Amino acid sequence: MPALAEADDEFKYVLKFRGAGHGTRALIADLIGAEIARLLGLKVPEIVFLMLDEAFGRTEGDEEIQDLLQGSRGRNLGVHYLSGAVTFDPVVNPVDAETASCIVWLDAFIMNIDRTVKNTNILIWHKELWLIDHGSSLYFHYTWEDWKQKIASPFVNIRDHVLLPYADRLEEADRLARTLITPDKIEEIVQLIPDDWLHTEETQTPGEMRAVYREFLTGRLTASASFIKEAIHARKQFI
Repeated sequence: MPALAEADDEFKYVLKFRGAGHGTRALIADLIGAEIARLLGLKVPEIVFLMLDEAFGRTEGDEEIQDLLQGSRGRNLGVHYLSGAVTFDPVVNPVDAETASCIVWLDAFIMNIDRTVKNTNILIWHKELWLIDHGSSLYFHYTWEDWKQKIASPFVNIRDHVLLPYADRLEEADRLARTLITPDKIEEIVQLIPDDWLHTEETQTPGEMRAVYREFLTGRLTASASFIKEAIHARKQFI
């Protein structure tokens, strides 16, 4: 349940709450996914941290929303609001093969299950494609079970990707991505995760949890052939 809010810089943001169902894990996935997309040269709205004051929404009459606001005090995620943007429609909005391939590569890399025909999570703004909502990515971090085994996962859900029919440059996209996403860049992105989003019932420190994200992303980049092969195979249904 995101909200449209005006921050103290007088800009409007889509406010994503830490107190929502998936908690800070969804915010971490959204942050990482957006910053990797930015590395690849894809367009994503500006990401900011929004501090939710205790007084915010105090007069809210709905108890469910009041609970959400109370559980979201502190640092939340904000996405710059693209006023006037419309939802991408693959039938109406053309997309070139290079862009489609890059986006499919990104979503296979971060294991994003939520870029389908039913919910594209792509906007058209000023006649350009903008990617939003990466919170369903990196779903291994909800349980942390067998996360190392998931590094080389082929990601079979890519078959449902809205842009897969147009992504016939996947091998080229893979070569480009592996030059743009370096270990240093991964480290920079992982370091953006706030300490207070890195909490667990287990005993890991924030530093140890960042190390897991770092190892997962670095290892998955090395193993990109597995998910590229799966995506190419999945495209055969459209040929």
